[in-house]
Formats: sequence, structure tokens, C-alpha cells
Amino acid sequence: MRIANGWRPIAMACGAGCLLAGAPTAGAQPAWKPEKPVEIIVTCQPGCGPDIAARLIQRIWQEQRIVGTPSVVVNKPGGGGAVAYGYLNQRPGDGHALVLSGAGAVVNTIMGRGTGHRDLTPLAMMAAEYVGVAVRADSAFRSGRHLIDALKKDPQAAAFGVANSLGNANHQAVALAMKVEGIAPARAKTVVFQSGANAIAALLGGHVQVVPASVGLWAGPHKTGQVRLVAVTSPKRMGGEFAEVPTWREQGVDAVVSVWRMITAPPGLTPAQSAFWRDALRRTTETPEWKRDLEKNHQADEFMAGPEFERAVETLHAQLKGLLTELELAKRP
Repeated sequence: MRIANGWRPIAMACGAGCLLAGAPTAGAQPAWKPEKPVEIIVTCQPGCGPDIAARLIQRIWQEQRIVGTPSVVVNKPGGGGAVAYGYLNQRPGDGHALVLSGAGAVVNTIMGRGTGHRDLTPLAMMAAEYVGVAVRADSAFRSGRHLIDALKKDPQAAAFGVANSLGNANHQAVALAMKVEGIAPARAKTVVFQSGANAIAALLGGHVQVVPASVGLWAGPHKTGQVRLVAVTSPKRMGGEFAEVPTWREQGVDAVVSVWRMITAPPGLTPAQSAFWRDALRRTTETPEWKRDLEKNHQADEFMAGPEFERAVETLHAQLKGLLTELELAKRP
């Protein structure tokens, strides 16, 4: 089963009847661009994955002059993104505030927790990455299969550390594996941390036994031998330093999960505002700096924007509803 995996855009040929790029159309709105500093809001603490990505975007905008006004990164952790999304929701029509996050707004819709994706303007998916499931190097769990077999006997055989909210992609990385193996994921012991760094520190300190986190966060602890990656949620093995880590599927567990890096804006943006940001974000992902960072952090180039992205978000909503219901997190009708 595949959950929360990115869709790659399909280029479509333009026929003879298409309008020339830049040609004026009847009733077209004038072009829009930011007139004051832009806030890039992240849903977690400084140093988390989205925070690092946001600061890279900020630097690219400045160096490449993609956005003509200054930008600032603002951290608003809390409630699985509810604090950040609520902040956006209070600024309808304001094109000067964006949230960079995972798919937390979709999860919030299902859970009935604060502001959901249908209350906002999803603009684009910048990238996607997979989740590595890790234990300490001295753990008794030798593989993902060994962990699942232990959980079949006792769903509380291990405590999981998840950042930064229940129901997100990190949580899905283990919950989906349990679900497809006939284990009630809601019965697992799960501790929520404010950041992936905090969850990893708890793992190394022995406070939790298993941590699912974006693969890029494991590069250091994996290289130094502090942790053992027992599974990765990609559909096939990754390359480079993680080439020896088996997927869930290789271990007989049909679970594929990816972490979205998506940009969301306040509700009520005009078509001109949305068009500006879709173009600016696309140009950002085409820079050498962005591509180098994707490779460095083991992320996938899965940029998507516009109607295709909006459809992908609704597809993700449908996919996640069943899992979150199983986790007893979905809002009751």
C-alpha cells in the first residue's frame, strides 16, 4: 500500500490553439508581486527539516532575485501545524505569508483539528523524501521484520518517538506497516516530540526504542554507528550511504510513505497572486542550489503545482482517512 507518496507532473504538449506565453487575455488580471517582506513560516522548531529547507529557499530568493522583497523564516511549532495554519487562516488574501510543511493541513482536515487544507490555498509540492525507521545500534530489534513480528505478539513491545505530531508521515511510516500486518496501530506506545532532533536524542538516550524520521536526519547518526536503520519507506532501495537499508516491502511489509515538502498560502488569494507564487516556487526548484540540496538530503524532485497539485492533495486526503481512522485519530461524523 502506498500512502502520501508524491506524484510527478506530466508535461502536456501545447496544440496550435494554445495562447502564446505572456499574451494578454480578455479580462486578465494585472500581474502581482510582493510589496513587503514575505514570511516563510515553518511548523516546527529551528533546525527541523522544514526549517532548514525554508532557510535555503530564503537564500535562493535573495541570491537569484526570484522574489523582489526580503523574506524572513518564522517558526510556529505546535498542534501538528495547527498554530501555523491558524496564523495563515487569519490573513485571507495576503500573498506575503506562506507555510512550508509536510501534509499536516490534510491530516488536520481528517482529524478535525484546527485549520485544514480546505481552509487554505495549497500552492505547490517542492520535494518529497522517505522515512527511515531506526533503532539504537545495540537494540534487540535486528530488522524491520523482527520489529513487526515482536509487535504482532505485543503491540506495546516498543515505544515509538515521533516528530512532531500524531498522524503525520513519520507516524504513518510505522502505523501503516502495523496496519497492513494486521496489528492495531492505535495500540502502539507513541511519544510525540517537537522536532526530529528531539526524537533522535530520546532514542539515543534510551527513552524510546524506535524512531521514524526523514532519511536525511539519519545521515550523521547512521554514519557514526549510533543507530541501525531497520527499514526505509521508499518503494525500492535508496542509493549512496543508505543502499544497504532494506525497504519495508523487501521485508514482506507493503508500506510506502513519503514526507511532502509543500507550500500553503492563506485563503482567498487572487489568481494573479497564486500564479506569481507557483512560478517563483518552480524557479526555486530549478536552481543548482536546490538540486544540490535535494541530493545531499536524499530527497526526490517531485515539484507539482496548480490543479494537478490540488488533485494530488485530495487524493492524499482519501488515502489517509482510512489509516487515521484505524489510528482512532479521524474526526467522528
